[in-house]
Amino acid sequence: MSAINEKDILIFVEAVSNFFFQITQEKVEIKTAYLLEDDVPSATFDLTSYITLSGGFTGRIYFSAPHSMLTHLLLVMGEQNRSDERLLDAAGEIANTISGNARKHFGETMEISVPTSQTTKSNWLKTVVSPRSYVILVKWKHYRASVVVDIQRAEQK
Repeated sequence: MSAINEKDILIFVEAVSNFFFQITQEKVEIKTAYLLEDDVPSATFDLTSYITLSGGFTGRIYFSAPHSMLTHLLLVMGEQNRSDERLLDAAGEIANTISGNARKHFGETMEISVPTSQTTKSNWLKTVVSPRSYVILVKWKHYRASVVVDIQRAEQK
């Protein structure tokens, strides 16, 4: 297995920025992108969704945001249904879009799962693969969210 590097993280930063701009027509502010030193980043929120990777990559890509941010995003999108179920779907869509955009860069060997989501803040967000997981902190309007990139390239056979 080989870890991704800082240059690879820029792909995810661009994917996050592009998602928010396409949905809101506003630029998102990337507060920082840093190497995760603990198992659980302090920037986890009450709604989290992740995509599991397989194929040429292993690991997960997480998107975590507060309830209020996703509610506001749905409002901007013109979505009338802002139930918890719809908020979870929105978190999953964001994680899926970020992963899908990264897949365009990394290639078809990056296989992505359907999103898995949870509505409570807990310690379930743990690094599962990489000793070099990254956290990307995002600010849109006055809201903050995080993207955790915990992936490695699979060994070539």
